[in-house]
Amino acid sequence: MGRCNGRCTLVGFCCLQLIAALERQIFDFLGYQWAPILANFLHIMAVILGIFGTIQYRSKYLIMYAVWLVLWVGWNAFIICFYLEVGHLSQDRDFIMTFNTSLHRSWWMENGPGCLVTPVLNSRLALEDHHVITVSGCLLDYQYIEVLSSAAQIFLALFGFVYACYVSKVFLEEEDSFDFIGGFDSYGYQAPQKTSHLQLQPLYTSG
Repeated sequence: MGRCNGRCTLVGFCCLQLIAALERQIFDFLGYQWAPILANFLHIMAVILGIFGTIQYRSKYLIMYAVWLVLWVGWNAFIICFYLEVGHLSQDRDFIMTFNTSLHRSWWMENGPGCLVTPVLNSRLALEDHHVITVSGCLLDYQYIEVLSSAAQIFLALFGFVYACYVSKVFLEEEDSFDFIGGFDSYGYQAPQKTSHLQLQPLYTSG
């Protein structure tokens, strides 16, 4: 019963992670955020691997999934630090999210709740193929939306990591018990053959 609850809970967390990752992937595509797009893709593959490992009782896949979750937590912690400009990180100077290929920002910058976008015409600050805008009236700035999204990813990853370790431990214990039971085969053990109860009688011939 406990094993079933652990497996079901882990599958549930994996499904939540998959939905959250797909939602995030869509908005990162809209904002041309190439680094998060790549990370999201790897995360989706790892979550699918975790679901497969849970359903198919593959402890190695769950261990790989758990290792990836550690990296995923670190990546999302970096995103939080980036948008809060912790240390020497700066959104105006560092374009890490786009691999320094463009000046695009988060999709939520212009499309956040309540945001009013006003284009600035004939601005000298505008680069080629870019335009200058002013954003006002946002109920929540895009930095905090990205921070909340990363915090939710960390929350799901931590719970997924705990359950992945627990379920993989259960699977490993079961594999060890199966190896112990089937270990006699390696020593050439054979089950006793069924003996016949037919009694042989001597045959006499007249001389």
